[in-house]
Amino acid sequence: MSKVTGRENRQSPDTSQRKADHIRINLEEDVRFPHLTTGLERYRFVHCALPELNLSDIDTTIRLFGKILKAPLLVSSMTGGTSQAQSINRRLAAAAQAHGLAMGVGSQRAAIEDSSLAETFQVRSVAPDILLFANLGAVQLNLGYDAENCMQAVEMIEADALILHLNVLQESVQPEGETQWAGLLDRIEQVCRVLPVPVIAKEVGWGISEPVARRLAGVGVAAIDVAGSGGTSWSEVEYHRAPTAFHARVAHAFADWGIPTAESIQMARRGAPSLPIFSSGGLRDGIDIAKSIALGASLCGVAGPFLRAAADSQGVLDEAIHVILAQLRIAMLSCGASIIEELQTAPLLRD
Repeated sequence: MSKVTGRENRQSPDTSQRKADHIRINLEEDVRFPHLTTGLERYRFVHCALPELNLSDIDTTIRLFGKILKAPLLVSSMTGGTSQAQSINRRLAAAAQAHGLAMGVGSQRAAIEDSSLAETFQVRSVAPDILLFANLGAVQLNLGYDAENCMQAVEMIEADALILHLNVLQESVQPEGETQWAGLLDRIEQVCRVLPVPVIAKEVGWGISEPVARRLAGVGVAAIDVAGSGGTSWSEVEYHRAPTAFHARVAHAFADWGIPTAESIQMARRGAPSLPIFSSGGLRDGIDIAKSIALGASLCGVAGPFLRAAADSQGVLDEAIHVILAQLRIAMLSCGASIIEELQTAPLLRD
């Protein structure tokens, strides 16, 4: 029996409403970092005018957690818990299946607390082959969740791995946020030790530093998603849903907080040199993905652009993915990299 069953009636409606608010705000409001960028714009490839390759020779496939992906692209964790989220998740999953990509769902806490919401996260019927990541907030391990609940999230969607997301700033500016973060590393270690699938530690938009990456690697996480600054600012999202002027002022002060994605990739690579590092946070095109890989990433996540495309139609989403993958292949050709392993060592200039 789940330890959190007793919280179900109190928490689930609030959690589900928060998910609906997040979708609406991301689609309707400007929630970008006002000034802080990903830092990727400061890097550029050394152009290769004579690559001795054909565009058709470019191979973007990678292997991760025992599965082959056609490209190092992750449809990043976004949503779940509402009827609109169910439609969006199914579109995202269908696109991931068609293009051979990885996908993560949004936080499944709502469905752990209310099993009727599980179907809003379940996408295997449209994406039987994709590398699929379940998702829970790491802080919940300090609030009654345990490895059993983590496995419940994995089994709920037939996932290949579990994301534990780290969102200390977001929780702290939410009126209803959870702020009990002391002792969490030990609980993450316990989950990593007993869970039969890989555990991924993921920020949500403020980056992972070198010391934090080192500590996470030390307790057994299988990969780190840096989710750096420069894309969606979740403190700005919370600013737009703040119930009072006090909460709005507190949240808005953090609009430009965090570690830019380009720097966080390199910090995490130094802190956890043996782990796959995922780049996400403000990636907008295939060139950003190529730069991320050259800086040390193994997989690159895109969220906001795919959310907006999926909210429009399946066709718009498929076209957005087509464009990004075409840009990635052309970038690889133009720096003389025929495979992802060669792109990982492609030289970069810094402005």
